[in-house]
Amino acid sequence: MGYLKFLIVFFLMLGTSTDISWAQAHPKLILTRKGVKEIRSNMGNLPILDQTLAKMKLEVDAAIEQGMDVPVPKDYSGGYTHETHKLNYRLMQKAGILYQLLEDDVYAEYVHDMLREYATLYPTLSVHPKERSYARGKLFWQCLNDSNWLVYTSQAYDCIYDYLDKEERAHLEQDLFKPFADFISIGNPQFFNRIHNHSTWGNVAVGMIALVMDDDELLDRALYGIKNANLTKGLKDDDGGFIQEEGQEAGFYANLDEPFSPDGYYTEGPYYQRYAMYPFLIFAQALENVKPELKIFDYNDKVLVKSVYALLDLSDMDGDFFPINDGQKGMSYYNTSLVNAVDVAYYYGSRDPELLDVAQKQETVVLNDAGLAVARGLEKGAREPYDKKSIDLRDGSDGNQGGISVLRNDDLELVFKYTAQGLSHGHYDKLSYSFYENGNELVQDYGLARFVNIEQKGGGNYLQENKTWAKQTVAHNTLVQDETSHFESKYEIGSKNHSEHYLFSVDNPNLQVVSAIEENAYPETKMHRTMAMIQMEDLEKPIVLDVLQVTSSATHQYDLPFYYLGQLMTVNVPYQSEPILEPLGKDFGYQHLYKEGSGEFTGDNLKFSWMEQGRFYTLTSITNERDSLILGRIGASDPEFNLRRDPVLIHRKMDVANTMFISLLESHGTYSPVTELAVNATSGIERLTKLYEKNGYWAVEIQTVSGSKYAFVFSSKNKEHNQNHSIQIKGQQMQWTGPFALINLK
Repeated sequence: MGYLKFLIVFFLMLGTSTDISWAQAHPKLILTRKGVKEIRSNMGNLPILDQTLAKMKLEVDAAIEQGMDVPVPKDYSGGYTHETHKLNYRLMQKAGILYQLLEDDVYAEYVHDMLREYATLYPTLSVHPKERSYARGKLFWQCLNDSNWLVYTSQAYDCIYDYLDKEERAHLEQDLFKPFADFISIGNPQFFNRIHNHSTWGNVAVGMIALVMDDDELLDRALYGIKNANLTKGLKDDDGGFIQEEGQEAGFYANLDEPFSPDGYYTEGPYYQRYAMYPFLIFAQALENVKPELKIFDYNDKVLVKSVYALLDLSDMDGDFFPINDGQKGMSYYNTSLVNAVDVAYYYGSRDPELLDVAQKQETVVLNDAGLAVARGLEKGAREPYDKKSIDLRDGSDGNQGGISVLRNDDLELVFKYTAQGLSHGHYDKLSYSFYENGNELVQDYGLARFVNIEQKGGGNYLQENKTWAKQTVAHNTLVQDETSHFESKYEIGSKNHSEHYLFSVDNPNLQVVSAIEENAYPETKMHRTMAMIQMEDLEKPIVLDVLQVTSSATHQYDLPFYYLGQLMTVNVPYQSEPILEPLGKDFGYQHLYKEGSGEFTGDNLKFSWMEQGRFYTLTSITNERDSLILGRIGASDPEFNLRRDPVLIHRKMDVANTMFISLLESHGTYSPVTELAVNATSGIERLTKLYEKNGYWAVEIQTVSGSKYAFVFSSKNKEHNQNHSIQIKGQQMQWTGPFALINLK
């Protein structure tokens, strides 16, 4: 037995042990001993890996030279103490990696010294002095940021674990890590036992440190939530979300089950999906390394890998995520979270060469097994272009709670949202859309009202205008009834409802159609919106046909806002500008809109043209004589100038029950400030006409300036692809198969 024991110890020292022993050795979470050896052996041979390592070393060396600071917490996001603690956990994680890869004790000592400072500070702290959060942290103003700290610091601790002696590890675990994990979980069940990106970070923070410390009780808490937690039933947080009630599932698995659809769409939207993907994937890597028997990357039909593709496909041509729900514009797949996500999806997925294309654009990799695989793939020349196609992503854990679609053709991108509420970060904007060309937003979704991590603006947190403006229906390109938001802007109503998918068809790239129905936003009112991206031979670019059917049991005022970005060129409707700017209304976002001008329609088509980024655009809409035009601008009732002063056009219909909004959006022509030449600056559409609306069918005629005439015909009651249809319009029989068709009338 003594000889056998000697052999086991010998092979462990050589690093040639079984997979089980690899899982128990440190580092073992994200970096592994085997991975460290492979990365070391490839240094100098993989340019993107070498560049990443050099950049990291430069940053950490500068920080070590400057000296550390572990201040007593006092600030909101963007303030000195907040940003210092945030920088500290990132530096510790990077220093831990450098210690493993460069075998330089300087980096281990840096992490060790900082951890000792935190172990001294933490026991002295009460909750953070800022009282704004529903779950105040200790190092930061909210438990969310405390969890960020522990997710990153756990990785650093894992990297220097064997550098420390047993007594020092016991000190750090007893005085810092275990109390820290208990505080953000047992101490804050209203934060920890939720379905929300906040609790995902909390679950993962506890799980990561549990894996380092081999603490089964903490790991179980992370995976399945707090058992018998003393929760306040229906407790509402400051974001408008709700805590899991007694008996409901919580923990990492619950957060993996509920918010993700089978297509990988995360119900809060891409901005928060990007934020949540780091803890989801970093913990998945750790579980795969330490608990491979869980097969976490196979869970729910490989939903974690699918979610990475969903995120990439919900970005524009520049890689910026579409600002669905609460989303800051400009957030993109160049974010650190997405570097990790792309590398992980490549390594644990099918080694898709298209992911290498994104990785090359990111110009960096993570320094672990996943990043090494990406670096090798790039060096071998395995990269293929990432092809963003038109997509339809279902929402809801079972994929039956609406969804989101993106139609793409010739550098144009149409984003159509018909999702569920999206948890506390959701907006009240059923059947809304936004429009892009070549990565430029032209018909906008406002996104969030927040200056993230800019302390001067509300401590870097959400501003009150996020609730009074950004979440409200009138802030979006969708129908507003009686100047009231969908679901009365009440989360408890909106969270119980979702739009219904009707159809999505992109088999013909020149005739792509998406259609969805909303019946719960307003009592006894049904909205059915259909959008088609159509390429015609005599038009420069594809056009977007937008048809919104509204049926109601009573008459209402209907407003359809259109948030164009750019400089107004022409409006063919006589209008008057307002000598004094006043708010358009009193509530539900209308108090934040200035009325700048108005006019009455004559029953002819509205022609509204504007210019943006050197291109011309025209909106052509069918109007009735009783309809009116409102030209407005965001910014009323905003004394601190928190809102952007962007323009809006509103098409208003008064005292009607059943109606249709029909419009066509067109990109055409260019302008060069260098040559000062405007080319094709006027619309190619001569006229838009409603031909038919009866018995579940409608038809719209599109006539171009060059003389072409087309009818787009649609069945709003039968969407079967093999169903034959026939309607008679002005003595002409129109026949087609399937739910829609584009018929050449000449």
